[in-house]
Amino acid sequence: MATQLNGRPGSTSSQEKAIGGVYDDSYDEFGPGVTKDGSNVIEAPADMIRAVPGKLSVWTMLVVVMELCERFAYYGASLMFSIYLQKILLQSKPQAVALNRVNQFMSYATTILGAVIADQWLGKFKTILIFASLYLVGLILLTISSADFSIDGGFGLAGFCISVFAFIGFGTGGIKSNVSSFMAEQIPLGYKPTKTPGVYEDSKLTIERGFRYFYWSINLGAFIGQLICPQVAKNKSYAMAFMIPAIVFFVGIVVFVAGSKRYIKKKPQGTVLTKVWRCMRYARKNKKEGQAHWLDGALGAENVEWNDEFVIGLQRSLRACKVFLFYPLYWALYNNMSDNFINQGLTMKRPGWLSVDQLNVVNSLVLVISIPIFDNFVFPLLRRCGLRMGPIARITTGFVIVVCGFIYVTVLQKIIYTKGPYYDFTGPDVPVGATNDISVWFQIVPYAAVAISEIFASVTGLEFAFSQAPAELKSVLTAVFLFTNCGGALIGLILAIWGGDPQVLYVFAAETAVLGVMSVVFYFCFRHYDVALAEQEQFHS
Repeated sequence: MATQLNGRPGSTSSQEKAIGGVYDDSYDEFGPGVTKDGSNVIEAPADMIRAVPGKLSVWTMLVVVMELCERFAYYGASLMFSIYLQKILLQSKPQAVALNRVNQFMSYATTILGAVIADQWLGKFKTILIFASLYLVGLILLTISSADFSIDGGFGLAGFCISVFAFIGFGTGGIKSNVSSFMAEQIPLGYKPTKTPGVYEDSKLTIERGFRYFYWSINLGAFIGQLICPQVAKNKSYAMAFMIPAIVFFVGIVVFVAGSKRYIKKKPQGTVLTKVWRCMRYARKNKKEGQAHWLDGALGAENVEWNDEFVIGLQRSLRACKVFLFYPLYWALYNNMSDNFINQGLTMKRPGWLSVDQLNVVNSLVLVISIPIFDNFVFPLLRRCGLRMGPIARITTGFVIVVCGFIYVTVLQKIIYTKGPYYDFTGPDVPVGATNDISVWFQIVPYAAVAISEIFASVTGLEFAFSQAPAELKSVLTAVFLFTNCGGALIGLILAIWGGDPQVLYVFAAETAVLGVMSVVFYFCFRHYDVALAEQEQFHS
């Protein structure tokens, strides 16, 4: 028989209902995320035949729209960096690749800072708003620095570095670590009956859906930004092209603020990292023989600031961190789309109307089309057949798909060097902008392969981080996952030394081989997690 989740004396709820923009602690009596009308129950109902995802609320979608605008701004602007640095700021290919990877590094290195600020002091909503404001200042400064008077006055490169590394990098990092988990916190937890007897909405599936459509919004924003901004730069000016992301992001901030009074806002928990440290230290001191996990020593402790649910959640978080250790290799391959793929395209024949960096829209378009297909047809069909893929299986699938895509990229690069008239572009008379006799449309395949891999690897990573963390650590664990992209950027920054022709061929081959081997290692190290995760109760803090 299904039971309501009742509040427990002295317990801390994982969510607080925000009414009129303030926290309403009376929401706790119904348990974390359980609605006051009693429509959500925490245990699986006895008469449940099938679980389905629920609809996303308007307030959840406001967060999604804000992310769409932010990604329009980020990808619309950053896609132009490689060509802008080479053609306008006169940087070499390796220098442009290195500066682009520093941008990626800064965008992810600051995620943990944003998570700590949100979880300890300000809460997610205020933190997102502050970092968004910093981000907007960076976009405005980037627009000014790319104007003709700034370039002619020698401020172009300095303005680029200040705006991108100091403002946009910090801004996007602070937003990234909080916005996806803030979106998920708008979904009430538990089971809710539908009009069909025996069929219930399951918040676990709704959260999965939320993350897929959150990722869908990322790529819709990226698609539109990548479609519009390079064409404006090509036909008008870079200053105008960089101004468009600034305007769109301002609109996104306004949309986000519009839902302020209706959002579910979880109170900041104070010094949560200190709490984690004290819990770990206590567990070490009280470790006993025969414990299944070294943190079990903190279970059942009295007169301490944590409860058993926090300890179990911390165990799951550490397990998730082990999984995330493999992600930098994935991101190292993924990040090639923003520089080495573009440089490869610059050496291939293309129509005069196409700006080669615009081929990134293939990646975004495939995701925009594929995510609803996977959400509405592929994954439900697998569940109906009893073949629901666990997170480890999905992540491994994503790794394998991107490896296959990069085998294609490596072979394509080799073929480019076998075509004339400039072959590997090392001859004495190679002009600027030289191309070999091979069509740029061959690049569509790897862009599409990377996109499909993201549905399995990237989306699942975000969802995994949210589901495994205790309430106080959701932003922090999400930030740890996003920080792995920082590791991928560092790998790319090192490999940028060999970003020119013909060395880039060996970079592609090495990256592909390493991730291919590590994908096999990853699966055999963590495949048993899927069994444990299938039984995990995800409705507690």
